[in-house]
Amino acid sequence: MPEVLKAPLVVEFPFTRSLGPVQSAFLSGLRERVVLGVKTGDGRTLVPPVEYDPVTSEEIRDLVEVAPTGTVTTWAWNHAPRRGQPLDTPFAWVLVRLDGADTSLLHALDAPGPDAVRTGMRVRIRWAEERSGAITDIACFEPYNADQTPELAGHSGEFEDMVTGIVAPARLDYTYSPGRAQSGYINALADRRIVGERCPSCRKVYVPPRGACPTCGVATVEEVEVGPRGTVTTYCIVNIKAKNLDIEVPYVYGHIALDGADLALHGRIGGIPYDQVRMGLRVEPVWTDGGRYPDHYRPTGEPDADYETYKELV
Repeated sequence: MPEVLKAPLVVEFPFTRSLGPVQSAFLSGLRERVVLGVKTGDGRTLVPPVEYDPVTSEEIRDLVEVAPTGTVTTWAWNHAPRRGQPLDTPFAWVLVRLDGADTSLLHALDAPGPDAVRTGMRVRIRWAEERSGAITDIACFEPYNADQTPELAGHSGEFEDMVTGIVAPARLDYTYSPGRAQSGYINALADRRIVGERCPSCRKVYVPPRGACPTCGVATVEEVEVGPRGTVTTYCIVNIKAKNLDIEVPYVYGHIALDGADLALHGRIGGIPYDQVRMGLRVEPVWTDGGRYPDHYRPTGEPDADYETYKELV
């Protein structure tokens, strides 16, 4: 039985967003150890605040300060914290209704174990030592046994140096297993061959193979070697340098219809100035020593392909 291929993969990027006046005041307040909610037309106080009433869709701007203490409304124990979570020891995820609020805020509760957590328990905010205007300015919640609610100054929501935008890192770690069809494709690449699979119904050859025809919906098993030369059907010029990618910008990525294939795959195009790449350019793969896939495609020197020969693959 052939080996089942698998590999760890990471998708990661910084997500940058601007803030409206309500979110700007909320995050600026956290930086100053002030928790702000927003009051709706019917008198409810929402924390975290939103800019439109979720019931009426009306715009809401009436900011109101709420207490840093509150009550747990529900919880779940996290016995194995992951990278980037608020605490590196086991903790509880809790929904906390802060005193003065009508909705609950999700955050971490630092507790010695699940037996120490219950719905209805009183908690308070533990502020981070260094704060920048982000939800992480709340380091976590902690148990709070006092009965009194701290007195509030009734903050207006106006701060010096308001937070107007945030950068939130997004990351997905997962293990990818390509399955039978793509495992055959990957193994062939290691031998510097490019293979696809032919649909038994429409007879189209798909590269990379998916194990089934996306048009007919039937399984594909007939392996077909294609290329290695092909035609650029369309392309883009990349002007932003990607993290951990040692390629100088600008460079070109294109869709390449390999000879014998009925689906264009993408690849980097090199060996030619970026502003000379064009539709119809004939290219061939360039392999590096020990590489398991083509490093890039370069011009073959052949005349450009006629548009009629690849227009269905654009």
